[in-house]
Amino acid sequence: MPVFPVETPVIANGMPVRLVANAVSAGFPSPAGDDLEDEIDPISWVVRHPSSTFWWRVEGDCLWDAGIRDGDIIAVDRAGKRRVGRAVLAVVEGAVTAKMLRKRDGRYFLAPANSKESFPDIELTEDSEIWGVIAGVVRRYDLE
Repeated sequence: MPVFPVETPVIANGMPVRLVANAVSAGFPSPAGDDLEDEIDPISWVVRHPSSTFWWRVEGDCLWDAGIRDGDIIAVDRAGKRRVGRAVLAVVEGAVTAKMLRKRDGRYFLAPANSKESFPDIELTEDSEIWGVIAGVVRRYDLE
């Protein structure tokens, strides 16, 4: 797994937040987790184009397989490249929706990413707009 250098520090409650140099194992614990690397600002790591990035709260689980859950906050970059296979935010018939951009038989669709539930594909029309590309997701867990 690659480790990317981080240049911008994040300040939380007046104190810089440190980034551990080693990736954390989600399987077996690693004893090398004591080594600290650079400071990281998680928001600037997600936001590549600050003037064109907007934050939206997700409702529903149609992007579950893409790692986006109900209640998450997504960073949507209007300057991001709209490519097939990317998660996008779109306006269809006046409604805003987040889905995966797909192409089939020369036509573009918004498709869910949830193999456990049945959500319909939405065909894009001339009136549809791909508003932006999902650049990242923020999730907060209950600590109580």
